[in-house]
Amino acid sequence: METIQRILLIRLKSIGDVVLTLPAVNAVRDNFPTAEITYLASLENAPLLRGFRAVNHVIPLDRAALRSGNPLKVLPEFFGLLRRIRAGKFDLAVDFQGFGETAWLTRFTGAPNRWGSVYGRGRAWAYTRGVTRDDRIHHVDWYLSFLQQCGLRSGKIRNEYFLPEEALVAAQKFLAAYNLDATKPVLFIQPFTSSPQKNWPLDRYMAVARHGQEHGWQILFGGGPADRAVLESARESGFPVSAGVPMLVTGGLMKLSSLVLGGDTGALHLAVAMGRRVVMIGETSGTGKTNPYYHTDWTITPPAGQTLSNIETDRVIKACSHALDELSRTGAG
Repeated sequence: METIQRILLIRLKSIGDVVLTLPAVNAVRDNFPTAEITYLASLENAPLLRGFRAVNHVIPLDRAALRSGNPLKVLPEFFGLLRRIRAGKFDLAVDFQGFGETAWLTRFTGAPNRWGSVYGRGRAWAYTRGVTRDDRIHHVDWYLSFLQQCGLRSGKIRNEYFLPEEALVAAQKFLAAYNLDATKPVLFIQPFTSSPQKNWPLDRYMAVARHGQEHGWQILFGGGPADRAVLESARESGFPVSAGVPMLVTGGLMKLSSLVLGGDTGALHLAVAMGRRVVMIGETSGTGKTNPYYHTDWTITPPAGQTLSNIETDRVIKACSHALDELSRTGAG
């Protein structure tokens, strides 16, 4: 594999899934220190790759245009993408996602070495090395195992995300505009995920926020553009809301916060990769597939056989209080 110098990595969506490939991307770099590494991701997730230092180039894919049904949008996007992945003359293409569309894209690269995380039957044909996905382990561990089964050597696991400086500056300006002091405890709350069944009720988050405010915590609610309207109740209650700021600015706000609270969402995985302490309200325990990586104890799960709504507010308050006390003792908060 010493002849491999041009590598394409593919993971289109979503935010959390792209972030969780970070240790695997670093492993690819460790195995090919002089290679040019390109990452193909959905347009909305492409900005995230700025914090992946192992990546040299990014190809953004406008999946909305491809799925619009409008030939004037579909054809230019499709053929433009094909030209770019063919022009790359990649020696190796690695499909972390393993969906039908990414299998086809991997095959279209024409790379002599094509590795794929085989998610479903009938897709192994696209790869020169296809490895059946193991859904029993954490996503990060799967990506690393997948690479090892394709022949890469294992080394130190590096789950390190480097936030661009301008994103941090923008976050500092946001905090200053709302009179939030990053030298004092700040709880960043990300209440919504991409799946309603993974959401703890908003009124419970509001109860945590009110408790925290009464005990000297500074509170900040975050989210995406679609969350602005539903978070109006938090704004009306006097809490700052950053929903809708650019993705990397959200990263900066979390980096400047003492603690990040939320569900199983990409924002929390990004926070972990930036070295921040989180409290995740999730559905799985033990070696759960999407717990904060290396920190299964940072997840609060419902009683066996019950749903997230059965998690009591007091449990979350105690977890946040414990985390903030611990950060205060260690000087990390």
